[in-house]
This record gives sequence, C-alpha cells and structure tokens, in this order.
Amino acid sequence: MKSGDRNEAGGRSRWWRKDTELDEHEPRTLKGILRHYLRDLIYGANDGIITTFAVVAGVAGAQLETRIVLILGAANLLADGFSMGASNYLSIRSEEEVRQAVGKRPEEPHALRHGIATFLAFLVAGAVPLAAYVFPMERDAFPIAVVLTLVTQFAVGASRAFVTLRSWFTSGLEMLVVGGLAAIVAYIVGGFLAGVTGTAGP
Repeated sequence: MKSGDRNEAGGRSRWWRKDTELDEHEPRTLKGILRHYLRDLIYGANDGIITTFAVVAGVAGAQLETRIVLILGAANLLADGFSMGASNYLSIRSEEEVRQAVGKRPEEPHALRHGIATFLAFLVAGAVPLAAYVFPMERDAFPIAVVLTLVTQFAVGASRAFVTLRSWFTSGLEMLVVGGLAAIVAYIVGGFLAGVTGTAGP
C-alpha cells in the first residue's frame, strides 16, 4: 500500500489538493454569494463606518481643522481596513488548518476571498463619513457627516434582510444604535481630551 493510500485509510484526507472539491463550497448565485460573504461584509462595513466616524467625531469634538479629519480618517481607513482584512484571512486559515490536522473537510477553503471582502467593505463604508470633508463648503461639515453615517449604518444593517429572516427595519435599527453609541463616545472623548490638553481649535 502506498503512503498516500495509508494516509487516506488512516482518515487523513488530502482535500486541500483537490480544487474541484474546494469549488463546491463557493456559491454560484448572487444571493448565495451575499449570504456566503455576509459575515465578512457586515463585519467590514460596520467596523469601517464606526471607526472612521469615531475619528471624525473625535476630531470634531476637539474642534480641529478639516485637513486633520482627512489625514487621520484616511490613515485609519487604509491601515485599519488592511488590518481587519488580514486578520479575517489569518483567522479563517487557522481554523481550516486545524480542521485539516484532524482530517475534516473544509468549511471555508478560500480564506483570501473572505479577507478581501472584509477589506473592501471596510473601505467603502468607512469612506462615507469622510465624504462630507472632501468637498469644501461654507457650512460645518460635521452635521453632514453625521447624517451620511447614520443613513449608511441603517442601510447596511437593513441589507441583511435580503439574506436572513430578520426584519429589515430591526436589522437596520440595531446597527444604527450600536454605531450611534460609538460615535457619541468618540465625540465626548475628543472634546474632553481637547479641553484637558488645550489643543481645541478656535
């Protein structure tokens, strides 16, 4: 008996070498794709818009210049987005390697695709709070950023209803409340630290 046969006979599957078997785990329809990557998309979009808006709210609370908002926001968008995508990729890879070690079939063989989905969702949603600061205007951009953020948060949450059994309103409201609380905390902390350090703007 060959060594490869002995391995399979002992229960150690060589599924990681069979591309046809791996492709069986990938959905073919649009709804199937959205459902399959829903965790990654919601995870990335939710964290992207909340963390970026937290930066915007913190800077606005400290009454700093618009360019500071853009610099810190863009830096957070790229660095944190890449970090989240990489973390999701490594997490899934680790889980699959454990399954491989005990001879189980894969559940998420294409870890890289999940990492990319998380990264892209983070970038798209996270760019929304910064949109109000990209184009110069006479009025304060922060209220506009608040409205854009809240609408996007609700829309992302409500979109889960397309692939789940939950109500679109309940799903949207849930994400809106969580994101809103994070934004309020960031705004208060930004204003407090600015007052303590004496760095508040005019």
